Amino acid sequence: QVQLVESGGGLVQTGGSLRLSCAASGSIVSLNAMRWYRQAPGKQRDLVASIANNGRTSYADSVKGRFNISRDNAKNTVYLQMNSLKPEDTAVYYCYVDAVVIGSRFQYQYWGQGTQVTVSS
Repeated sequence: QVQLVESGGGLVQTGGSLRLSCAASGSIVSLNAMRWYRQAPGKQRDLVASIANNGRTSYADSVKGRFNISRDNAKNTVYLQMNSLKPEDTAVYYCYVDAVVIGSRFQYQYWGQGTQVTVSS
């Protein structure tokens, strides 16, 4: 199994920055796609950014140019640097990974517990 621990959320003013971290631990053979999703109250959970194990990244249009996703494979950690934050970025942010675990040749999906990001106007 894989455990994901997120950190870095909080309250910030419009235009500010935050950096989210998500550390994976457990019986990991490999981590493939690592992603950040977010869910605002009353809305569906949306993909924010994704990074493949070769470093290729993709972003939702709403965050392009403001957010940057990166990963440290030695630490099994994915980061989300969020700049020029807006009130509409307020949401619970969830980490997601595709992982192959010891004893299995298949990959499974794992979610973090979520971290609140609030941007005040």
